Amino acid sequence: MTHEFPIRVYYEDTDLAGIVYYANYLKFIERGRSEFIRSLGVDQVALKANHGIVFAVRRVEADYLRPAKFDDQLVVVTALVADTGARLVMDQAVTRDGEMLFTATVTIVCLGEGGAPQRLPADIRRKLAPKLH
Repeated sequence: MTHEFPIRVYYEDTDLAGIVYYANYLKFIERGRSEFIRSLGVDQVALKANHGIVFAVRRVEADYLRPAKFDDQLVVVTALVADTGARLVMDQAVTRDGEMLFTATVTIVCLGEGGAPQRLPADIRRKLAPKLH
């Protein structure tokens, strides 16, 4: 299963050449991951308040394939590909009219209040399990 999140490119997202500045793709996919997690019924604020757990990016492997430009309508596509208890791996892509512009594999770790890795609670894992592709 994949999740899709639409984004429009604003002037502030671009560089002097009028194309999306490379670091902004990381912002776009962050929003896509956050909305994907929210769509599963996982409240990250409650996760922190009730379990002392937060998500943190550990690794990003990215490929920039084609430029996006001012006013483009993009779609961030997110798919959960692995869940190892304290770690989630997601494949993400930014597309424009079905054309792949950017791809990334992102590893997210679950951290406890002290900053050490911590397993996700069983109720959260149950929400994620059917989403593995």
